[in-house]
Amino acid sequence: MALTLKDRVMARAGTAPTASAEDIQHDRADGAEETPAGHDEQAAASFAEWLGRYGRDVEAALPAHIDAGTFLAVVRGTLPDLIGRCTPASILQAVITCARFGLLPDGQQAVITVENRTAVFIPTYRGYVELMYRSGLVKSVVTGMVYEGDEWEFEPTAPAPLDFVHKPQILASAENRGKPLFAYAFAWLDGGVRSAVSIITREKAEEIRDEFSRSYQQAEKTGARNSFWHLRFDDMWVKTALRALAKLVPTSAELRALVAVEQAAEDGRPQILAVLDPEATALEADALRAAAAAEASQDVPTASALPRKASAGRGRTPRRRNRDRNKRR
Repeated sequence: MALTLKDRVMARAGTAPTASAEDIQHDRADGAEETPAGHDEQAAASFAEWLGRYGRDVEAALPAHIDAGTFLAVVRGTLPDLIGRCTPASILQAVITCARFGLLPDGQQAVITVENRTAVFIPTYRGYVELMYRSGLVKSVVTGMVYEGDEWEFEPTAPAPLDFVHKPQILASAENRGKPLFAYAFAWLDGGVRSAVSIITREKAEEIRDEFSRSYQQAEKTGARNSFWHLRFDDMWVKTALRALAKLVPTSAELRALVAVEQAAEDGRPQILAVLDPEATALEADALRAAAAAEASQDVPTASALPRKASAGRGRTPRRRNRDRNKRR
């Protein structure tokens, strides 16, 4: 029987294809030693062994327009930092997830980092922009940061593009430009139409970080202060504006899946399930949030509030409506 990519990944990760999300939570790499600084030959041998075991699955996951040799060359430079520090299953799943989006884990489009002995795929804001372009509906994406010394105006009730103007003082010194006030993002769409402007203040960015970023919370708890919010706050600030923009422009299934995959990482859930079945993952996340809200308020969630797949109910006869019509007749 032919196996799907999902089946092969689960099998190679030592997990049955029918396993639930809870069943494939990554085990801690107990007893794993930190990879010592070795010679290039040792790194090459490790990559060759890894490629021999998983190369076919990685190539199968890549979009047709991404060259497998280029992608694997970038992965080759990433693996030495992961092998020995993460479980093999988590490395495989992070690389497969990255491959499915066709984003290079080169620090520009995406990164694969280590969190609690687990390899995690994280797209950068440039990765989000790349997927917006691929949709074919977005012609240009503009991001920026407004500083105290800049000229700007925002009038939401004015028609686009007159509602937002930003004139940065690019020749001014950092001291004269002042502190950053907010990050923004907007897109020019097919036909010359401009999207709404996504604006994220520092207060809003910190609120989102504190509430939703598990890696930031963990880094604060341990005192490591090594999350991306700690190390690259401005990049994460702009990325937050881009994620908000994704809700304001025509998006592809690929971009929606990218949001679901990144949220899965923040929630501590396996990313590979989100990329292979983003709709089911989104429904699961909605259900968990609804249950948490109901428990907090002691309210019983109504049936209408439960998340449903877009295809649910299609082709069914609205029975109550038909009965009402018969009564009127």
